[in-house]
Amino acid sequence: MSKRHPRIFIFIAVFFLTAYNVSCQEIVGKWKTIDDRYGTPKAIVELYKEGGLLHGKVLEIVEKGKENALCIKCDGDLKNKPVEGMKIIFGFKDNGEGVYKGKKLFDPEQAMTFRGRIWLDPDNPNQLKVRGYLAFLYRTQTWIRVVE
Repeated sequence: MSKRHPRIFIFIAVFFLTAYNVSCQEIVGKWKTIDDRYGTPKAIVELYKEGGLLHGKVLEIVEKGKENALCIKCDGDLKNKPVEGMKIIFGFKDNGEGVYKGKKLFDPEQAMTFRGRIWLDPDNPNQLKVRGYLAFLYRTQTWIRVVE
């Protein structure tokens, strides 16, 4: 038996472990939102899948002085409700290439709903790009994965 066989098995094992690790870098999980204007952390949002679609809710407000923020600009059932626990991403669908698109990305601070697009940064899977569209205008935030 050749001495190359053990090296081949090690190479194959390393290849599959690396491939598994990359595939585990999923969009689902907890993310720290970062204000795109000032670079300050604002909240922890949990992204989860339900029925094959991506959803997100605010778990915690981390911005100093706004920990108990209420949705004061909101209308209807959300008027004066706590932002913490609020669902802000509704039914985003994966386009098959790891980009999730949807029509309901809610910003409780502005009480506005946007079309949205969400994807992992191809250069850093611990950064998430979240883009909201209003007509042809858009803003993109970079969120940071919360590692527990």
